[in-house]
Amino acid sequence: MIVRLKILRWSGRTVREALLQREKHTHMPEERLSEKKLSRCFVDQRRVRLQAGSGGNGVSSFHSEPRKEWGGPDGGDGGSGGHIIIRVNRQVKSLSSVSTVYRGRDGEAGGSKNCFGRNANPTYISVPVGTVVREQGVVLADLSQQDQQVTVAYGGAGGKGNRSFLTNENRAPMRATEGQPGQQREIQLELRTMAHAALVGFPNVGKSSLLRAISKARPAVAAYPFTTLNPHVGIVEYRDHTQVAVADIPGLIPGAHLNRGLGLSFLRHIERCRVLLYVLDMSSPEPWEQLQQLCFELDQYRPLFSQRPHAVVANKMDLPESRANLDALRDRVHQTVIPVSALTGGNTGELILHLREMYDSYPQAETLP
Repeated sequence: MIVRLKILRWSGRTVREALLQREKHTHMPEERLSEKKLSRCFVDQRRVRLQAGSGGNGVSSFHSEPRKEWGGPDGGDGGSGGHIIIRVNRQVKSLSSVSTVYRGRDGEAGGSKNCFGRNANPTYISVPVGTVVREQGVVLADLSQQDQQVTVAYGGAGGKGNRSFLTNENRAPMRATEGQPGQQREIQLELRTMAHAALVGFPNVGKSSLLRAISKARPAVAAYPFTTLNPHVGIVEYRDHTQVAVADIPGLIPGAHLNRGLGLSFLRHIERCRVLLYVLDMSSPEPWEQLQQLCFELDQYRPLFSQRPHAVVANKMDLPESRANLDALRDRVHQTVIPVSALTGGNTGELILHLREMYDSYPQAETLP
């Protein structure tokens, strides 16, 4: 003990400091998720508050120069405030990078010697292709092309210096005005097209595991039942460099069209996908009833919604009880049935090829039901 005390004192610490340091490491708080980890999920809606920049104030000043007694007013105008502009960037895939509050830059104030204030630079908000801008339900813009932009909040005008009020009747104006405040708005951003294909199914049917098997996305999976709360998007790449986006939609429950279990929010995610992949748990006693219930929920939300280009993915084929249900499922449904195992990766190649066929042949979004 004496030797340990000497070592501690030689290292510049007392016994109390060493014990406190040890207790601190013993009771370490749980690690909090970083903002980067929290923003990994796909975000297709965002409410944003905007405050454009205010204009700079005008200045009241008079010219002063030797041997020039009546120099006159020389106060300059203030600069205009910065606008807030939404611009489409094809590299952006989600609205997760969009903040909830934006404030534009203010214009500079005017100066003496007729110096005008500098106009503020605009503030740009990058959004993905297919973003719809709304305000109180009214569509302000539908951004569907690369580099397309729209000004959503205008900056305030700069104030006038006393030079602007010079008249024949008033040769020495003292008046100068302040800059105007920028426009304030609250808008809603919504992605019209979330992904090319959607994995639709009830909770715990293996949608997240299937997305991990066919793409490089890494949604959370575990050996116990739980459901995803936020959609995840994975990219399926082909040899000709074609990329197909597949969305893992949180699981639906019976009554989803009545907003049970956040059903309306999840159905809204599916609405912005062009191809539907119905994922069924083949280990359940009657998996074809899952398909009927899913089609019912989609059609109740929107007529003929379930008739979009679709296929049935028979998942969990690695379980013994699933093989007996496969023939019965094919006898009861007329859709294309693709048996796969998300756990082992079995037959996922056929699913990827069939997904490409649907991707090449689906109609445009405007003609989809």
